[in-house]
Amino acid sequence: MTTDHIDEVARGWFSGRLPSDWFVGGPEVSVDREEIIVTGVLAAPDLPENATDQERAAASAGRIKAFREDTRAQRIEIAVEAQHRLGHKVAWGATCGDRTEVFTSVSVPVMTRLRQRDRLVLDTLVDAGVARSRSDALAWCVRLVGKNADDWLGQLRDAMRTVEQVREAGPTQ
Repeated sequence: MTTDHIDEVARGWFSGRLPSDWFVGGPEVSVDREEIIVTGVLAAPDLPENATDQERAAASAGRIKAFREDTRAQRIEIAVEAQHRLGHKVAWGATCGDRTEVFTSVSVPVMTRLRQRDRLVLDTLVDAGVARSRSDALAWCVRLVGKNADDWLGQLRDAMRTVEQVREAGPTQ
């Protein structure tokens, strides 16, 4: 099956298979080579109109937690069926208010060959303490690809140069 075909089949299958009271509207189904992620919007908790942002965030987190716990057995059963039918692992997620959580998504190793210029980007992130390793730095870069990383990395390098200058200007042992 092609990825496009799996997308269509998965969207249709999950739309028909999921209990109608789980989500407000249909689920969002995302497919790649290894995994299907099914995410849905949960009904907003009833809060007073004057509820604070902190109260809304806590209520959303609580609603997602309740959904995760209350539907666990049924989600596992559906995921096993889907894996048998579609040949992909299944992860679940929920959105409530401004908060989205994905539960136990697959982490897949990806091999890549990087030239020195690209490795220097990863090493800058590691040296600055933004990431623990080149692998973490690469994952961080992928997550932020939609943002203007070149400007941010330039600012980070400038800040690191400033820190280095301050260290060099300090007392010697």
